[in-house]
Amino acid sequence: MSRGETLYSIAWRYGKDFKELASINGIPSPYRIFPGQRLQLAGRAPVQAVTTAPVTPVKPGRVPSSRPAPAIKSLPKPASKRSKTVSNKTDINWRWPAKGRVISRFQANNPLRKGVDIAGKKGESVQAAADGTVIYAGSALRGYGKLLIIKHSEEFLSAYAHNHKLLVGEGAKVKAGQRIADLGSSGTDRDMLHFEIRRNGQPVDPMGYLP
Repeated sequence: MSRGETLYSIAWRYGKDFKELASINGIPSPYRIFPGQRLQLAGRAPVQAVTTAPVTPVKPGRVPSSRPAPAIKSLPKPASKRSKTVSNKTDINWRWPAKGRVISRFQANNPLRKGVDIAGKKGESVQAAADGTVIYAGSALRGYGKLLIIKHSEEFLSAYAHNHKLLVGEGAKVKAGQRIADLGSSGTDRDMLHFEIRRNGQPVDPMGYLP
């Protein structure tokens, strides 16, 4: 990894769930990584050794006392094989991160359309789309310019790219509607906000969540 990157930004770059990436590399919360550290992007989590209780030897000629066998609990019924419908409804109250016209929409399977682009003017307000914690603030992710990533839950993250100026740093607690950056054109050729929502590491259409 390079200086300025975090586990979250690396997971974001490769479309991985940060929890899965941490598990594969045996990195505990709060998921600190260091310059020069090599990370695996795929694989299995390290297997932990299982400690077994020591067996007490039985002395010759002595029969161990018999105890009644524990009652066998009924096994739970297997889950229904019916597929569950994935809903966009969540407990998160999403709101628009900027005022402006949507000039580019999300397109599934298009690496250049992982979110929406919102037109604006340099210096206009960029606001947090929901309550959360800033987990990345910087410009180490190529193509995003000055970028903020906010963690809203163990499931949802949001990103705000191409900012002119970042107004909050990593670790900051933010509220929905709080001004977190000034809109700009870093990493692009026009003033706009690029906004993404990711669910378990995968880009989803923000239009399905925004009011």
